[in-house]
Amino acid sequence: MVKAIDDCNLDDYLDLLHDDYVFVRHQSNQEVTKSEWIPVVTGMFNAMKEGKLNFKNNRCVYENEDILVIHNIGNFPDNTKEAIMAVHTLSNGKIIKTESGATLID
Repeated sequence: MVKAIDDCNLDDYLDLLHDDYVFVRHQSNQEVTKSEWIPVVTGMFNAMKEGKLNFKNNRCVYENEDILVIHNIGNFPDNTKEAIMAVHTLSNGKIIKTESGATLID
């Protein structure tokens, strides 16, 4: 996961996702299916390639066969910056669910 983000490699990122993947939006608690998530994350990776979005200090906080916890700093096109914690639930070696939380950094 960290390598896919650091390398801005969308295909490697998508290969990590289970067919039944769900992303839970921290703002609304809305669940987004994999087919709904792919266009969103594709746009994010395209913005990263264009230098409009970046994630710095990507690091794995914890990982075992059931869970992967990632932390990074997101710099967004609107000039905001957030500390982001993403918790990825794993199933058969793939990410089946992601929940995240973000704190605005001044």
